[in-house]
Amino acid sequence: MIQPGQIVQFRERKWVVLPSPSPDQWLLRPLTGLLEDAISVHKGVQQIISLSLPEEDLQLSHFPLPSPKDVSDTVAAKLLWNAARLMLRDGASPLRSLGRISIRPRLYQFVPLLMALRLAPVRLLIADDVGVGKTIEALLIARELFDRGEVRRMAVLCPPYLCDQWQKELEEKFHLESVILRSSTIRRLERQVPPDQNVYEYFPVQVISIDWVKGERNKHLFLEFCPELVIVDEAHGAAEASDRNKAQQQRHRLLRQVASDPSRHLILLTATPHSGIPTAFQSLLGLLNPEFRNWNISALSESQRITLARHFVQRTRRDLEKHWQAAPCFPKRLSQDATYRLSPLYRELFDAVYDFCFEIVTSGQNLEERKQRVRYWGALALLRCVMSSPLAAKTALEQRILRSLPKDLGEEDYLEHLLFEREGEEADDEMPVSVLKQTEQTFDAAARRRLRKLTKMAEKLLHSPD
Repeated sequence: MIQPGQIVQFRERKWVVLPSPSPDQWLLRPLTGLLEDAISVHKGVQQIISLSLPEEDLQLSHFPLPSPKDVSDTVAAKLLWNAARLMLRDGASPLRSLGRISIRPRLYQFVPLLMALRLAPVRLLIADDVGVGKTIEALLIARELFDRGEVRRMAVLCPPYLCDQWQKELEEKFHLESVILRSSTIRRLERQVPPDQNVYEYFPVQVISIDWVKGERNKHLFLEFCPELVIVDEAHGAAEASDRNKAQQQRHRLLRQVASDPSRHLILLTATPHSGIPTAFQSLLGLLNPEFRNWNISALSESQRITLARHFVQRTRRDLEKHWQAAPCFPKRLSQDATYRLSPLYRELFDAVYDFCFEIVTSGQNLEERKQRVRYWGALALLRCVMSSPLAAKTALEQRILRSLPKDLGEEDYLEHLLFEREGEEADDEMPVSVLKQTEQTFDAAARRRLRKLTKMAEKLLHSPD
């Protein structure tokens, strides 16, 4: 009986048997080839051919044992060992993904992968500390599932400002070519898809803005053709929330529908799994297993702890350096104040933005207290962007800070409004609505002219040699 992982002889060549999506076929990869070189052999057709052409038979193979005449020096032995290890580890190593990644994971980053390999399907909440490497840990699992043939499509759901970062990690470190699905890219991607398919079927690796796909207009098609593996970054933003936070409730409903398929692999990532609200934390756990939603987390039985521990991992930097690493492995943050001199153009931009922010704060003194706070936080965020870099200043002026705010937006929701994408944002092949026009309800004509001038100043600074 030929099983995945075995070596076979077929057509005068050795092959590694891979897991096949069909019980009627063998999936074979050349012993020294790549996964892209794999072929499918129909078992029934092959049996008929082998009766008339015995040399075409597919059979188990092995390497001959060494003889005394094969003995050589240590240099040749080491060279052979390294060559065999590099060529065969993709199919012979217990972790097949190690031959297809461009990084060297740290020891503790293998823990979620080993936990995932014991779950069917994979349902994990990875809540490691900031900087520990949750992205690496999640993509190690994804790469392993791909190389084992257990999944063929995956989606990463994340806030829109993280889409580009996820795409870069997927392609540069794990050799998974991906596309970003959000309001500004969907039209262009749809033009690349054959008429009988949609973007979720056609592209095997997708990075999706969770705020774009959570809306009623987009989520139904996604749920119908949802990939076998879904990774959710910043999962705390999709925990169950009060009715007032409609955006977070939409994200949570989307994930509950994604998790409703018991065969789907689901990996949740967050550095802050517990916000102090037990029901919110339990709603995240309920995505992994519906039973977890009703458990009393503060009074778990021993059997419940063991069950939950199979799906939840959380380590801090201090724990890892104390128990996992022989030497410090995380950079130490050294705070130091330093003065520097702005270039004339940069100083001119900063002074102009500072004067503008001062005026919009002082001119809002007659507004209600909530609106005053919103203006204050908007001015502070704009100043921080200007002091960060010319590019950040230009981006803030054009895209984020100057968007008109919903009338019912509270100051506690202001930062979330800046970071998460609105469902109705324009696509890139539509005529973009001017940012200045969107501020009409908030600023007068004089303020709009000043904003246009500030944007031009940031553009000039960005292309300045200084």
